[in-house]
Amino acid sequence: QVQLVESGGGLVQAGGSLRLSCAASGFTFSNYFMRWYRQAPGKERELVAHISPAGNSTNYADSVKGRFTVSRDNAKNTVYLQMNNLKPEDTAVYYCNVRRVPIIYWGEGTLVTVSL
Repeated sequence: QVQLVESGGGLVQAGGSLRLSCAASGFTFSNYFMRWYRQAPGKERELVAHISPAGNSTNYADSVKGRFTVSRDNAKNTVYLQMNNLKPEDTAVYYCNVRRVPIIYWGEGTLVTVSL
């Protein structure tokens, strides 16, 4: 069965960096777009970034452009989110996601807290 397991979250001061990982299993990872979402307290879940199956195409939310970088290692079935110059408004639970129509799979998320 499909499993997505996020890791790498934690508490960091504003201006700091974190690298999130999402380990995938149960499907042919290299065939699928992968996405990172986040959900801040009291807010809707929003798309942060996505990456194409080969890793040669990426896209970002305007709020993270120039600070976050999504990448993948298809040999390790893992997608990453490098987050630099973190801001308090980046505080959220971060989820990875894969769409295998008609089902959308989510991990359980990893909490990122950015303090002043």
